[in-house]
Amino acid sequence: MQDVAGPGAPRLSLVLRGLLGGMLLAAALVTACPTSCHCMEKNGLTVVQCMSRDLERIPPDLPRDTVVLLLASNRITRVPNHAFKELHHLQELDLANNEIETVDAGAFQGVSDSLLALDLSNNRIQSVPKEAFARLRAKISLSSNPWHCECTLQEVLRELRLDPETVNEVICHTAVQEEYAGKPVIQVLDSGINFCNFHHKTTDVAMFVTMFGWFAMVIAYVIYYVRHNQEDARRHLEYLKSLPSSSHIGKDFDTISTVL
Repeated sequence: MQDVAGPGAPRLSLVLRGLLGGMLLAAALVTACPTSCHCMEKNGLTVVQCMSRDLERIPPDLPRDTVVLLLASNRITRVPNHAFKELHHLQELDLANNEIETVDAGAFQGVSDSLLALDLSNNRIQSVPKEAFARLRAKISLSSNPWHCECTLQEVLRELRLDPETVNEVICHTAVQEEYAGKPVIQVLDSGINFCNFHHKTTDVAMFVTMFGWFAMVIAYVIYYVRHNQEDARRHLEYLKSLPSSSHIGKDFDTISTVL
């Protein structure tokens, strides 16, 4: 039996294949999307929206083709190591308005080359390890966190590309020198203050105190040792003095000989 399909059949087949491919792609996207998030495609980019979902941690099953990840306004307390290591296309990451206190050293490993924007504002971050933002080229917002201004923070900020619109909102909540608390970090650093100098001075003082303590212990031990030996020597001398003298013993021996 001959194929009676008309000339429009190939074109119709291509359309059906395109529709089917689109449906499969959409189904795959929905399947890969975390249950607590909403995934969508915008201008050919995968956007994962997990804002205000009462999340306590970063979802582990994020789509690998995620380009924009919105995790703001949750209850996330930590950005762990390798949290985004599979998201090699990630360009924008919003973690603002959470309860983040800890950012691990390897938190952004795997996305340092692709990430263009990172928002960590309005969290509870006091300090971060120097390695946390290593090689990041993204524009970063760190405003409205209770930063502790000291040497490590200074070294971290030196390597970052801070968001110019929020840079003056990166405030020293506490500092190695209390007089700088409440002031913008950049303003303090621009005035010529070097927190690492305070760090070195503090370290030097601590070493001096430790060495002085050891020296005092050695001196105390030497004094104790000398006094203890002097006391032993005095007792030994008194014992020797209490023994009969040799001349007295000789006289007693002569007396006994005479009697005999």
